[in-house]
Amino acid sequence: MKTNATPLSPTGQHSAEGLTRRRFVQVLGAGLLVSVTGPALAQNRRRSSRGGGGPIAARIHLGADGRITVLTGKIEAGQGARAEITQAAAEELRVAPEAIDLIMGDTRLTPDDGITAGSRTTPSTLPAVRRGAAAAREVLVEMAAREWGVDPPAIEVADGRLKHAASGRSVTYAELAGRPSLAKAFQRPVGDGVTLTPVKSWRVMGQNFPRPNARALVTGEHRFPFDQVRPGMLYGKVLRPPAYRARLVSVDLAPARAIEGVVVVWDGDFVGVAAPTTHQARKALAAIEATARWEILPHPSSRELFEHLRTTARGGVPSNPFAGEFAQAAQSLERTYHVPYVQHAPMEPRAALAEWSDDGLTVWMGTQNPFGCQRELRRVFDLPADRVRVVVPDFGGGFGGKHTAEAAIEAARLAQAAGRPVIRQWTREEEFTWAYFRPAAVIDVAGALDAQGRLTHWHFVSINPGGAGLATPYRAPQRHERAVASQDPPLRQGSYRALGATANNFARECFMDELAALAGMDPLAFRLANLEEPRLRAVLIEAARRFGWEEKARRREPGVGVGLACGTEKGSFVAACVEIETDPSLRQLRVRRVCEVFECGAVVNPDNLRAQIQGAIIMGLGPVLREAMRFAGGRMGNASFERYRVPRFSDLPELDIHVLDRRDLPSVGGGETPIIAVAPAVANAVYHAVGRRIHALPVSAA
Repeated sequence: MKTNATPLSPTGQHSAEGLTRRRFVQVLGAGLLVSVTGPALAQNRRRSSRGGGGPIAARIHLGADGRITVLTGKIEAGQGARAEITQAAAEELRVAPEAIDLIMGDTRLTPDDGITAGSRTTPSTLPAVRRGAAAAREVLVEMAAREWGVDPPAIEVADGRLKHAASGRSVTYAELAGRPSLAKAFQRPVGDGVTLTPVKSWRVMGQNFPRPNARALVTGEHRFPFDQVRPGMLYGKVLRPPAYRARLVSVDLAPARAIEGVVVVWDGDFVGVAAPTTHQARKALAAIEATARWEILPHPSSRELFEHLRTTARGGVPSNPFAGEFAQAAQSLERTYHVPYVQHAPMEPRAALAEWSDDGLTVWMGTQNPFGCQRELRRVFDLPADRVRVVVPDFGGGFGGKHTAEAAIEAARLAQAAGRPVIRQWTREEEFTWAYFRPAAVIDVAGALDAQGRLTHWHFVSINPGGAGLATPYRAPQRHERAVASQDPPLRQGSYRALGATANNFARECFMDELAALAGMDPLAFRLANLEEPRLRAVLIEAARRFGWEEKARRREPGVGVGLACGTEKGSFVAACVEIETDPSLRQLRVRRVCEVFECGAVVNPDNLRAQIQGAIIMGLGPVLREAMRFAGGRMGNASFERYRVPRFSDLPELDIHVLDRRDLPSVGGGETPIIAVAPAVANAVYHAVGRRIHALPVSAA
């Protein structure tokens, strides 16, 4: 089978069909493809951004037609990487962003820039792309300088043109790209001499720039993974167990095989069908389901979840090493917090289209981890790297939930058996049941205070969610912090926006409010008295000022409360103040206003960052208001949006967002940290409103 492709669009996104190597050269046209290496640091304030080495971070093509193509292994899932990487290259190449075409997440064409997760695109990939672009610019300047017999500093670069004002000479990137001598010049690695544009001189970065393919998204021209089509394509369905830990005992495939055009695959524990239409595929799967017999093993329910996590903690739950000293402290407190499993709930469930050809296996899919999924496919099908290609069209949301290749493996198995391309489109119920979840958590916290209300001892044990956000930013001379994994988590669990920091910061910030009450202090004053980190203090003070904390905290209105929380994760800092209204039963909780102040160094794209903060706040409201997976007997009880309610428009509060643009600091990612202050701030506001402490999420279940 042949792999077809269409030229790059002006938006810089290659077609859904992908690009062959030959077609890749045809699309780019005449010019020079420059591979560059650069470091993925630039965020360490003690290190220069000039350091060499590191992984391949960018490939830049200078076209004879004046177009510039940048290649990156990062992907776009709505977080804005397409815009910011375009800005980064444009800044260093001294061109308008519109002159840049971007190819993302194609394991055959792009470098492996690592998984798109952990807020690493901004601090890692942007500097690498900038270094590659800056190195290309400097080589072009040196070449023109030698040709004209002038010093390189005398040459001005703007809009893809090099000019020497004194002599009136000029040359474009496109003209230089066509010169044979440039090929050798571009073999020079990026070294210590590469200088990035300082923040004070930014012209493209630091400005608002929309997603380059925004028009294609809103007009429906863009093809998401769910929309992929190949000639002769079949639609795949997979037999799912009726419950977790169910084992297939027997099944009769004959009724499905009797349906015209249907391909049936039974390979170990995998049973699937492929058919020319989704209707035929559903019909064939139903015929198989009617014959399947299962052995269902015992499985903990969501009601037993937290005790199960505690009893299955690997190595046991560490005890408080300061127990004896707590007895001597002026004041002390112990609490336990519970956080349930929650779903990522992306708008687009998992989808993958697989096609086998003489070149091997090609898969178009939505994933945050194209090279990781390529490795999974290689392992399953025992193929070398050059025989497996993963192409990632911009897709509809990940939030840490699309790191793995299960849909791609299913599609590839069916396509291999059928000898035709097969698309696997997970249903919403499959996404809610068989995808991985944000880990549930049991968190034990204990703290001791001296007579002045200062922390002296801190004990924090987090069972199951992981170590992200584990370390307290507050001053505590004696501290014991441990993250403990469960040996037997009831549900499949994995990454989620901000990882375990959502649970760990919830427990810590709720506990800080209780300690403040124990010390007889205002929650803001208590935090500031125990907090030294200047950047965290800055966002907390600014949020309280903008919110009018002092006045609102003193005011008493029946059912109305205010709360605050702060935190740091991924090198950025956040503080939130919220106002809520509720009744004593907590069944009518409504968040009126969220005032959040965020700081992540120098801001690359203000509008995009604001959108990320807004999205994080809204996503953070779901688990505090009502999101929680319910399961019993190995069966999910709320595997649909009807029964698992994410925030609706009616739930949205007034969002009062402020960003501290620290142009004196390196840029770090902003897509995750803004979520961590939402749940504890709302929980603390509940106490202010009705006098009830929250130790479990969602609030209605507390």
